[in-house]
Parts: sequence; C-alpha cells; structure tokens
Amino acid sequence: MKFKLLYSPEALKDLEDIKNYIEYELLEPEIAIDIIDRIFDKVQSLEQFPDMGAMLSSVAECDTDHRFLISGSYMIFYRHDDKNVYIDRVLYGKRDYIRVLFDNLDE
Repeated sequence: MKFKLLYSPEALKDLEDIKNYIEYELLEPEIAIDIIDRIFDKVQSLEQFPDMGAMLSSVAECDTDHRFLISGSYMIFYRHDDKNVYIDRVLYGKRDYIRVLFDNLDE
C-alpha cells in the first residue's frame, strides 16, 4: 500500500526558508537545490515505509505520535494514520526543534 504524503503549510514554508537561506544568504544555489532534493527524496520513502523514522518520544520527553527522519542537518517531523503521512515540519537539527514543534502544535 502506498501512503499519501501531505505537507503542512509550515513544512512547505520551512523548505522554502531553507532553500532561500542557502541560496541567498550563503550564496550557494546549487547546494540549496541539492539539499531540498535530498529532503524530498527522504520524505518520498515514507510513501512505502511510514514507520521508518524514529519515534520523537525516544529522544525527548514528550507524549506524541510524531516520528522524525534526518536528512543531512535537517530533521523531518511527521506522523501518519492508515492512509496518509502528514509532514508537519522540516527544521534545522541544531535548532530547539522540540519547542518549535510543540509551540506550533498548541495553536
């Protein structure tokens, strides 16, 4: 069975911000495209294997069904049900991702 990938508006904005930062601040447009492509490739694998990511609760004290994947320096936070994979955020791994993730989920 193939799961449907659904990106939150925040995840799409995260991807845009990552690309823009690398392309315009670091002046590395080719690297920006490569990093975004790698993130999309990693997310694409969730269509077939939605449980492949680690449970967020395994690395942080939190009661959540979120999982995460790592792509280079970035963390992809997602959850899934029987048909869909919900990509909630894509954040820089050295960021306080727990605070960012749960501050946005509480809204």
